Amino acid sequence: MAKVADGIRYAERVVAGDIVAGKYVKQACSRFLNDIQHGEERDIFFSESRAQHILNFYKFVPHVKGDLAGRPIDLMDWHIFILINIFGFITPLINEQTGKQVVNERGKPVMVRRFRTAYSEVARKNAKSTLSSGIGLYMAGADGEGGAEVYSAATTRDQARIVFNDAVNMIKQSKAALGRLFEFNKLAIFQERTASKFEPLSSDANNLDGLNIHCAIVDELHAHKTRAVWDVLETATGARSQPLLFGITTSGFNKEGICYEIRDYATKVLGGLVDDDSFFGIIYTLDEEDDPFDETLWPKANPGLGICKRWDDMRRLAKKAREQVSARNNFLTKHLNIWVTAETTWMDIMKWEACPPLAPEHELKSYPLWVGVDLANKIDICAAVKTWRSPDGHVHADFKFWLPEGRLDRCSRQMAELYRNWSETGALTLTDGDVVDHAVIKEDLIAWLAGENLREVGFDPWGAVQFSLSMADEGVPMVEVAQTVRNLSEAMKEVEALTFSGKIHHDNHPVMNWMMSNVTAKTDKNDNVFPNKSTPEAKIDGPVAMFTGLSRLILNGGDDKPDLSGFFDNPIMIGF
Repeated sequence: MAKVADGIRYAERVVAGDIVAGKYVKQACSRFLNDIQHGEERDIFFSESRAQHILNFYKFVPHVKGDLAGRPIDLMDWHIFILINIFGFITPLINEQTGKQVVNERGKPVMVRRFRTAYSEVARKNAKSTLSSGIGLYMAGADGEGGAEVYSAATTRDQARIVFNDAVNMIKQSKAALGRLFEFNKLAIFQERTASKFEPLSSDANNLDGLNIHCAIVDELHAHKTRAVWDVLETATGARSQPLLFGITTSGFNKEGICYEIRDYATKVLGGLVDDDSFFGIIYTLDEEDDPFDETLWPKANPGLGICKRWDDMRRLAKKAREQVSARNNFLTKHLNIWVTAETTWMDIMKWEACPPLAPEHELKSYPLWVGVDLANKIDICAAVKTWRSPDGHVHADFKFWLPEGRLDRCSRQMAELYRNWSETGALTLTDGDVVDHAVIKEDLIAWLAGENLREVGFDPWGAVQFSLSMADEGVPMVEVAQTVRNLSEAMKEVEALTFSGKIHHDNHPVMNWMMSNVTAKTDKNDNVFPNKSTPEAKIDGPVAMFTGLSRLILNGGDDKPDLSGFFDNPIMIGF
């Protein structure tokens, strides 16, 4: 029988290197072990009894396919690890109006599950539907929730029925146990005692209003072309005290979709770039430097290899992928869980974070300064970056960000919480209304630049001409920098070179670190690069502002410096 200790031991063996695992799995295991040891410092507790409760439930959940159909599922260690994470960690329930802990009739704090969102990404044929079907049944009938509404959602109703139909077949195969808890028909699984139900949903978000979700399982999230369904399901959990939105998927091709956005967020949480104690993520995939045809590494993406997935089948598919280019992408995405795209992550974020700190303020003010601003989108983040060049050729960078407060109502719950946290620490300035007030940015910038040895402020003319004219009226030397490969490629390469050589200095601004990890780049035939973002919500305004300012430093920051004193007499130099 599965025990909580099996999941803990799995995490320990992964961290120790005894189990072949990729970096995201190692990070998830390290996070788990750290939270068991130190979670109480953040009001996070691990309840072994709650974790064991769902493992006990799986004693009655049978296999429904293949030779083992009808026999109880023998959970694999990685399954156990996921289950005890999602269901074992608890935290006090907080009254949102008073901000105080909710207590029961005995005066003790009411404890609820810590994780509200979970994301699991793993290669095909690793029994992920079996895991999610069991979770759906548990949430519908054994979680102690009155009137629980549980849904399996996908791009089509047929796809959504895969998880649902497996759950129905589990009930059929376990009449003595699950058959006593649930009844079912073609449309729903239900439990009359608690008025709970489990239904499949199609991706027609227009027909999903009015849901009161306790648990939603989104199968093959990579196939969702828009974020509409995810957003509707997430919104529909607001009335529950411990809901669960569970995305489970293999990798895909569409980095513009909701799946890669959630995946990207998961990597930030696992890597420590984002603090979100309500989000669980685990990604089974190869690491970037791995050879996809090295079979000793295949368990990184296939934790069930040799148990629910056959080695000989993997070898057959790998041989086909080697010989047929047309079959390669399918092998990489479906069986090694690698996202296939022409673009690649640009910056080694560990090297960026390891850069030396800024020089003291009095030294910086003696260095020549170039500034880049990115204000093109008035309804989203705006950024300004200072880049100083010190006498030894090093570059020092500092950052400033603004966001209209109305944006918090239009972005995902995770991003809204992230923006609020940054605002509370002073890393991000929230401006009133739905649109960034350029007058506020102007006032902040002029104060920020006071006393500096300022040479130029580079800006993207798109949507910022009036702002630049207003700044010029204050005597600030403004220079247009069109967002072209010609202007930005060399600056990107320079930032990368400075980072790898330890010659760029910054103080690890949390917003800038997050944005640097979002930058992707596609190299053209002439070895030029241009910045792009990994997902629509993965903002890169800070890096773009830095490239803008640095492009002017590169062009105009040599030893033979031009006489810029006239800038304050004729301050705006369009196209200089």
